[in-house]
Amino acid sequence: MNKNRLGQSDLYVSAMGLGCMSLGTDKTHAAAIIHEALEQGINFLDTADLYDEGRNEEIIGNAVRHRRADVILATKVGNRRIPGKEGWSWDPSKAYIKSAVKESLRRLQTDYIDLYQLHGGTIQDPIDETIEAFEELKQEGLIRYYGISSIRPNVIREYVQRSAIISVMSQYSILDRRPEEEILPLLAEHGISLIARGPLAGGILTEQGRSRTGKAYLDYETGELPGLQEHLMKQSAGSRTLTQTALHYPLAHPAVAAIIPGASSLEQLQLNIAAATASPLSPQELEAVRRVSKPNRYTVHL
Repeated sequence: MNKNRLGQSDLYVSAMGLGCMSLGTDKTHAAAIIHEALEQGINFLDTADLYDEGRNEEIIGNAVRHRRADVILATKVGNRRIPGKEGWSWDPSKAYIKSAVKESLRRLQTDYIDLYQLHGGTIQDPIDETIEAFEELKQEGLIRYYGISSIRPNVIREYVQRSAIISVMSQYSILDRRPEEEILPLLAEHGISLIARGPLAGGILTEQGRSRTGKAYLDYETGELPGLQEHLMKQSAGSRTLTQTALHYPLAHPAVAAIIPGASSLEQLQLNIAAATASPLSPQELEAVRRVSKPNRYTVHL
């Protein structure tokens, strides 16, 4: 598995990481997926304190506790659960971030987090206070680097200009090309990496997802997706699977350091690994994908 530098840091992440949100809560099952990923050259695991109310971090921490040096751990903060209440509230305050990191460290069974990410954000947040919290955590050695997970251009722009983020996690796929117009050029200019989540568009861009025709997806109306899937298959003339095309599309942009598809089974993980280790898309293949897909635009900038 190829490795790419994350921003201007000294972290080199596998081109395909493992998005851990869909691992489930069976620790034996989840650990088997994690261990297989590590054996196949994946060194980048992404989670969040929000997933399964912290259980996801606990499962990952238990699975990698004897291989900590081999793993780049990324988690997220900002969504605060209030005991006795359903759901969560948004809290990007310095006090909360500095308390939440201790709980993530405990659950992950580690004394440092490689990449700590703000899990969202709005333009009304106390951004300087949030940045100060991350910078202090770096100085204290509790985190190595920090980034932001966001699809909001205005928020991303603020962090690019005002902080030392090394990465932005954002949805990016053939069906969601929104980062191409604003975000990717901005990140490339500042030496910041994009971590592409959702590269398979919820499974639509897989062989198994070719039957999913009953729902719209962003700019794609109900009924449009089967035609797009067929176009993508025909242009490869049998030389690539739909999954291969989908995973390699975001990786073709130089600002993208990693894609992080999820996996809820060993079979799914193995299919993704096989697709991700295929040869990159050629310039001609990239142009063909762009011709048949839509250059989506952001509609919300706050």
